[in-house]
Amino acid sequence: MEIYIVKQGDTLDSIANRFGVSAARIAYDNEVNGESLVVGQALIVLRPEIIYTIKDGDTLQSIADNFQTTELQLMRNNSYMLNEDFLLPGRTIVITFEEMEQRAIDVFGYAYAFILETVLEEACLYIQELLPFSYGFNEDGSLILMNDERLLATAVRFEIQKRMVLTPLDRNERFNNQLVVRLLSDEGMRKTLIDNVILTMREKGYEALDIDFEFIPGEYREAYVTFIEEVRSRLNAEGYQVSVALPPKISDDQPGLLYEGIDYQAIGNAADSIFLMTYEWGYKYGPPMAVAPIPSVRRVLDYAVSVIDRNKINMGIPNYGYDWPLPYERGVTVADTIGYSDAIQRAMDYGVSILYDEEAQAPYFYYAADEGEHVVWFEDIRSIQAKYDLIREYGLNGGGYWNLMREFRQNWMYVNQIKEG
Repeated sequence: MEIYIVKQGDTLDSIANRFGVSAARIAYDNEVNGESLVVGQALIVLRPEIIYTIKDGDTLQSIADNFQTTELQLMRNNSYMLNEDFLLPGRTIVITFEEMEQRAIDVFGYAYAFILETVLEEACLYIQELLPFSYGFNEDGSLILMNDERLLATAVRFEIQKRMVLTPLDRNERFNNQLVVRLLSDEGMRKTLIDNVILTMREKGYEALDIDFEFIPGEYREAYVTFIEEVRSRLNAEGYQVSVALPPKISDDQPGLLYEGIDYQAIGNAADSIFLMTYEWGYKYGPPMAVAPIPSVRRVLDYAVSVIDRNKINMGIPNYGYDWPLPYERGVTVADTIGYSDAIQRAMDYGVSILYDEEAQAPYFYYAADEGEHVVWFEDIRSIQAKYDLIREYGLNGGGYWNLMREFRQNWMYVNQIKEG
């Protein structure tokens, strides 16, 4: 695998000739439309090791058997076949890529019910677990159900795990910390809620639960740990695992409503696994910056591994960026949420080059629209590789995507190449 940064005058053909690979494959893996490239754009370049030309009568299973691989791995290497009803004789497919080894990092992702099926299917090729977002609850402990049937059916079809997500979302789909206060203060409500969670998990075929409670008042810090212990005790007895999503703390006494009710060490002991929300330093209403700058992520990991078993920890990976109008005004400026493809297209439309911040390890660019100047920070193959390097360096269990809603094929082709470090 190579990462190539587009230079002035480059074309798909010239880059393909440089690496001795197919221009069409570079275009597909990087979602390049036509011949257009952006100066500064990062491309993933994969070198096929074994290729095969499809013959009449071939099936995915027969090809997989012939090369001692699996149908799933063939689809991962050639994901365009996902939406094809039959194999096309004469087409060349990749059996293996150079330096490709078995993945050693767990990968999962959150998705809303309205995700495009094509985006969901492609992501499900490369993840081990899908987390439909999200179930809420009422003051009587009853669940606010979500329309997760399509997501669960897709997960079953791709033979990946399904983890139910529980958040204090009210009927207005807003995080309501008063629901948390009521729950943590009422033993009967907690029992009813856990009963309903178990019932729903049985009915829907979930294998695990993820608890994502945010903005917990500091005085309920111990009560939250007790709740997690109660949930884990009940669910483990039913054969289910329990994970907890945590905001990105850098010390135990970190001030702020997002942090004061969260005890990393106690929750790390109480849960089966932890998901660190290592993103949103750059956010919709905040000043322009990388969503997950590596130095900031490092500070969270340094603290987390000092109090939590690193084998329990999964690191958050953002699959989005932001476009801020300039100048930024606190309380006034609102950024536009965009994905990788949106960012590349925006740079192309405005004829600007993409830059890269070596400290944050994230791409960005400026452009001038009719209404004024903008700055865009987003994720690309370089920033994704930097995050997986951290997962390896710290010896973490894996990484989780918030969220899967946007296309990001070069990311998935990188995940397909992940090898043990």
